[in-house]
Amino acid sequence: MSEELIPETPEQETEENEAAEPVKQRKNGLYPAVSDELADNMKSGWADTELHDLSPIAQAEHTAARRAALSARFPGERLVIPAGNLKTRSNDTEYAFRASTEYAYLTGDQTQDGVLVLEPTGDSGHEATIYLLPRSDRENGEFWLDGQGELWVGRRHSLTEAEQLLGIPAKDVRELAAALTEATGPVRNVRGHDASIEAALTDKVTAERDEELRVHLSEARLVKDAFEIAELQKACDATARGFEDVVKSLDKAEATSERFIEGTFFLRARIEGNDIGYGSICAAGPHATTLHWVRNDGAVRAGELLLLDAGVETNDLYTADVTRTLPINGTFNPLQRKIYDAVYEAQEAGIAAVKPGADYRDFHDAAQRVLAEKLVEWGLLGDLSVDKVLELGLQRRWTLHGTGHMLGMDVHDCAAARTEAYVNGTLEPGVCLTVEPGLYFQADDLTVPEEYRGIGVRIEDDILVTEDGNRNLSDKLPRRSDEVEAWMARLKG
Repeated sequence: MSEELIPETPEQETEENEAAEPVKQRKNGLYPAVSDELADNMKSGWADTELHDLSPIAQAEHTAARRAALSARFPGERLVIPAGNLKTRSNDTEYAFRASTEYAYLTGDQTQDGVLVLEPTGDSGHEATIYLLPRSDRENGEFWLDGQGELWVGRRHSLTEAEQLLGIPAKDVRELAAALTEATGPVRNVRGHDASIEAALTDKVTAERDEELRVHLSEARLVKDAFEIAELQKACDATARGFEDVVKSLDKAEATSERFIEGTFFLRARIEGNDIGYGSICAAGPHATTLHWVRNDGAVRAGELLLLDAGVETNDLYTADVTRTLPINGTFNPLQRKIYDAVYEAQEAGIAAVKPGADYRDFHDAAQRVLAEKLVEWGLLGDLSVDKVLELGLQRRWTLHGTGHMLGMDVHDCAAARTEAYVNGTLEPGVCLTVEPGLYFQADDLTVPEEYRGIGVRIEDDILVTEDGNRNLSDKLPRRSDEVEAWMARLKG
């Protein structure tokens, strides 16, 4: 990885005009200074690369509708929604940037340091402005000297280009903090993404009012629009192809480790989308009993199960979240099949309970009842009745987690929503959630027969509530045990 130059001499600093701040010197750079001749040379001789007659992004109509709904909810108040800033990974390298969900949801933009501001136009209505970094400066050498300059990390859109793409008037974000400092009237800000914006607003906002904004934006995403549903379907389809890639390469994983599985799926995510939507869980053998096993450094052995929980995130930041538990050698043994089929039966019950008008909790209760019935049937809970087991929650020793969650731009979407709107709410068309029951018998659990220990099974699908029931967005992947075996045999040739 090349090092930025970032040199700047005192003489050059005094010669720069006030509008173009000098680029900061980097310690231990190989070039101690930039000559006047080189600085002048770099300012000229570049073709005009401004893009013209750009078409709006695919979701511009939807983001406009989302902003209008937000405006109606908070009349007369200034609303500030930042994208966030780069975060350091190590010294002078940064993590890949991922815009805040709230910002991307309302703008369709994903650039670092961006801020959406809705300025009230009176008692009702707002004017939206998106504040962005303009093209990197050629007068002060930023475009070739700074680590975030165009020649180092790529070209940014001009403000004019951004306006055409996003359908929002654009201004220079470097002017925003000062403007917000002088702003008057009620303000709300989505916190936790941009420290400079929060500092500028420190005496104008309250934690309670800001939290109301965050909660509202979380609840606004409970029901997906047509663009979002299409993105989630795209994510699920790409994820299915990623699972196929893994099955085809299981022999290589056996020769290496779970990391071959992780890398194989990641390749598909980067080819067909932006990234993985969350850290892939590539849990072979007893690792499948650890719910969020993301170390992915264990052995992959024939005769054991692989629990693969992974999802492709699309370029517009919508993620799938799918789990399949696969026999590494292609065939379930009798005990593995018994446990797998119990989880499948629980998932079937859960999916059947997803429909408009149903309580959100219904699919969880339906799946948990089936799992409790199986545990009682297998003699793991003594002579207790299923109802008593559920009353006491004793099945949770082996089921552990809830049966699902909302899905969208965040893998655990709408997390800030009020309890009455989420887990105590009612399903309606456009809601997308996961249904993912599981059974996990820890390797050191002395309360179960020895042959159960170290077996973990989860099956997870992404379910859209429709007008007349539901649609499984991830149904391109088989679920029934015999279908899984036939699918694996076909892929392995």
